Amino acid sequence: MTAAEDNTTDTEAPATPTKHEAPQGTAVLDSAHLGDIEGAFGRISLSETDHPRTWKTRLLTLLAIVGPGIIVMVGDNDAGGVATYAQAGQNYGYSLLWVLLLLVPVLIVNQEMVVRLGAVTGVGHARLINERFGRGWGWFSVGDLFLLNFLTIVTEFIGISLAADYIGISKYIVVPISAVALVAIMASGSFRRWERAMFLFIAITLLQIPMLLMSHPQWGQAAKSFVVPSISGGISSDAVLLIIAIVGTTVAPWQLFFQQSNVVDKRITPRFMAYERADTVLGAFVVIVGAAALLITGDWAARSTNTVGNFTDAGAIARLLGQHSQTLGSFFAIVLMDASIIGAAAVTLATSYAFGDVFGLKHSLHRGFADAKQFYLSYTAMVALAAVIVLIPGAPLGLITTAVQALAGLLLPSASVFLLLLCNDPQVLGPWVNRAWLNWVAGIIVGTLLLLSGILMATTLFPKIDVVAVATYLGVALVVLGVAAIPVLRWMARRQPAPPPVKLPVRELDRNSWRMPPLTLLEPVVWSPGTRLGMIALRSYLVLGALLLVVKAVQVGRG
Repeated sequence: MTAAEDNTTDTEAPATPTKHEAPQGTAVLDSAHLGDIEGAFGRISLSETDHPRTWKTRLLTLLAIVGPGIIVMVGDNDAGGVATYAQAGQNYGYSLLWVLLLLVPVLIVNQEMVVRLGAVTGVGHARLINERFGRGWGWFSVGDLFLLNFLTIVTEFIGISLAADYIGISKYIVVPISAVALVAIMASGSFRRWERAMFLFIAITLLQIPMLLMSHPQWGQAAKSFVVPSISGGISSDAVLLIIAIVGTTVAPWQLFFQQSNVVDKRITPRFMAYERADTVLGAFVVIVGAAALLITGDWAARSTNTVGNFTDAGAIARLLGQHSQTLGSFFAIVLMDASIIGAAAVTLATSYAFGDVFGLKHSLHRGFADAKQFYLSYTAMVALAAVIVLIPGAPLGLITTAVQALAGLLLPSASVFLLLLCNDPQVLGPWVNRAWLNWVAGIIVGTLLLLSGILMATTLFPKIDVVAVATYLGVALVVLGVAAIPVLRWMARRQPAPPPVKLPVRELDRNSWRMPPLTLLEPVVWSPGTRLGMIALRSYLVLGALLLVVKAVQVGRG
């Protein structure tokens, strides 16, 4: 099946690369990232541009493009997501559904920005950070990402083992089989086969629909909870921490790296930007609907067994549901295992993409194992090591789970800041840079994430601290610092000459064909005084937070 739009002139490279090196005059690192779009549900030949713009053609084009947005969003409802949403339902009923609704615009804004970066630049997030901000910042950001992603993969296998335990199969059988399946799915040498396999696992998540209906949902109460913010039992430290956990598990740093690289690997260009945006918006609503279903199911598990407020883990939720209905318990266990596999596949691939970006290696699912050994070996090594850790008797799985939540909270604001800087870089995005209103929205999101990160870090290091008081103090501190920084920034700006303006094409036709030039030809990044001051503060926060987390981990390890 082929489909294409006819309103632009195709300027891409031939469909089948003939060299391992990136073509001259482009920023693309791997030549396999150029060519025809081969999706799970269709193929777009870039040489075919003379099709009428009918509804049928547009639908076929959307089907061919759809994938990166839905996969990254569904992958975010992984083992940690299932556990967090179920915990919200068991401990607080429907009252936290409003948090999920507020996360929809956050997801769309963040992921739309990486869609633009991927389609316009043709390179991954890790490489852009390295090249535009220097290897110091690059390693500071990507190195932490590697650690966080690996620990997240371990938690995915923990989810697989919990589901297997409920079903009655030994984890020493299920975990190795899952690891082999994950490697086999990726190493097929075909992007289309990989994407079809991912959609097969995504189809299994449709079990959430009968699972939801079997959980006796109270539709009126659910609708009210979506639009009227409230917290069952009132504001408490545990409730604030759970809200932060919901935000952290729904808006994760690895999503930025995955979708941008996956858009590049799928060969999506600005010409198809609108379709990939639709894919992202669709994925955002899919993930929130799934999260709501899990929360409502968790509520039914508590109500039907009189265990409100007694959450332990996702496996226990399956057992509670099984007391009421064996079918319902099995559905939840299957959803948990499936979510863990999708999450592991997406997070591991995001890490391998970043690995290829950082070390300048071939890193495309269009290549077979023999043609991209280091790319596939990095993926295989992470999957194998994570699986082995979960199978080790007495492994500190609880400490790993806690570390994942703390690290995600620590890294999320920095990841969002880099994203915002790149999307305002005219050398990188040209006529696709952020509009002013989007910067305001993204700035509010980053500020909120920074506030939540500070709360999570404080409570991780000092468990007995008053979370509500900390949230209030940090919120006031952010406002005061923001107001106090204005005169300082104005003074610094007067002492520094303004950089020369960058001339860029702005016509609509240029937006559809403009691509970022080779990174070596771009002018160096010139930070404003405010940006420089903010980045120094961010680096200080990350260093201090990382050191404190290490100290805390050592203390916990020693009991």
